[in-house]
Amino acid sequence: MVLLLQSRPSMTAAELARELEVSERTVTRDALALSEAGVPVYADRGRAGGYRLIGGYRTRLTGLARSEAEALFLSGVPGALREMGLEDAASAARLKVSAALLPSLRDAPSSAAQRFHLDAPGWYQEPETPALLPAVAEAVWDDRPVTARYRRRDAEVERELEPYGLVLKAGVWYLCARAAGSFRVYRVDRFTAVTLAEGRFVRDEDFDLPAFWEERAAEFARSILRTEVVVRLTAAGARDLPYVTDRAAAREALEAAGPPDAEGRVTVTLPVESQEVAYGQLLRLGPEAEVLGPGALRTLFAEAANRMARLYR
Repeated sequence: MVLLLQSRPSMTAAELARELEVSERTVTRDALALSEAGVPVYADRGRAGGYRLIGGYRTRLTGLARSEAEALFLSGVPGALREMGLEDAASAARLKVSAALLPSLRDAPSSAAQRFHLDAPGWYQEPETPALLPAVAEAVWDDRPVTARYRRRDAEVERELEPYGLVLKAGVWYLCARAAGSFRVYRVDRFTAVTLAEGRFVRDEDFDLPAFWEERAAEFARSILRTEVVVRLTAAGARDLPYVTDRAAAREALEAAGPPDAEGRVTVTLPVESQEVAYGQLLRLGPEAEVLGPGALRTLFAEAANRMARLYR
C-alpha cells in the first residue's frame, strides 16, 4: 500500500482495494495500522477523498538518468517471467522501483513499455509452456540439485543435475546444467519428472551462461551440417542464400567461392543438414539456384521443375 501511495498523489479506498485484491474494510484497517506504526498516511474525507502520504515520506533511487531508469524496465521479459512463475515477483519489483523513482522519472515504465516489446517465439508457432518449467526455474534460482527424468530418443533416462541457467531460444526453453562433472544442455519440454533436493550445490564461479550458450549453440549448428551440396547461384540467389539456410555456413561458402562465370553465376559448396533439408531450403530460391550435386538431389530438383512447368504451361 505504501509503495502504491508513493507512486501516485492519492488513491481512494476502492482503488487500493482493487489493486491489492482486498476489501475496502481491509484497506481502512491497514491504513490505520500504518499510521499507528509511524507511516504518515492521511485520509481525505468526502466524495473526492482518498489516501495519501504526507511529509515527503518516500525512499528514492538517486543518481539515475532517464535512459538508465527506462533500461531497468526493459530488462524484464514478460512472457518468459510468466512461464517461469515469476510474474508476481517481477510486478512487485517494478512497483518498488517505480515508487522510489524521482517524480521527473515517474513515466519511465510506460515510456519504455510503449517503445520496446520482445516477442521471443518465431512466426507461425504456437509455443507451449513446458509443464515443469516453474520447478526447473525454482531449482535454478535456489541452486538446488534435481533428479530429473528426460526423454532421449525412444527411451527415458534419469539424471542427477545441478541446474545453472535457463535459456529461451526461438520460443524453446533450454536448461544448462552440470551432470557428472561436465556442463550439458537439455530441452525443458523433454523433462517428464523433476524432483528438487533439499540441499544446495556450490556454483562454479567461473561459469558464464551467455558465453557457454554461445559456444554450445555454435557447436550444435556446426554438428548438424553433415552433408555438402554444390549449387550454382545467380547474383540474386547468392544474396538470398543466407536467408534460406544456415547463415554462417552460407557466408563461408560464398566467401570461398571462385569468381562468377560468363553468366554471372557463382558455384558454391554448401554444408547442409541433409539432402532432404537442403531440398526444402534451396527450393525457395527457385530459378536463382541450380543444384549441381549430389546427383540424387539434382534429380529431385529436375522433377520439381518439370512439375512446376506442367502446372504453368
